[in-house]
Amino acid sequence: MSAKYIAKSAGIASRLLGGEMMIMSAVDSTFFTLNPVATVIWQAADGRTPLAEIVSQRVCAEFEIDFDTAHRDAEDFVEELSSHGILLVSERPFPEPSASPTEAA
Repeated sequence: MSAKYIAKSAGIASRLLGGEMMIMSAVDSTFFTLNPVATVIWQAADGRTPLAEIVSQRVCAEFEIDFDTAHRDAEDFVEELSSHGILLVSERPFPEPSASPTEAA
């Protein structure tokens, strides 16, 4: 199994309301309300942490679930959101965004 890295697409809007993450794609206006497990994955999608690490260190640590089940469910979740362009998926870490000149000062 190769490593899978996930990052949030720039073309989305998200907001945490009452413990639920709401996400909408600007591309096709698809709207998702994430459950607590999916919210943890979404919040950890930094493009540099492998999905398996997110599952083992965040999902399995916060919820009573075994790694294999959690990883399988996470893969399904990532596939669903990536099919709408909400999550980006790569076999290598995404490059860190470069700071704008005003941020670097």
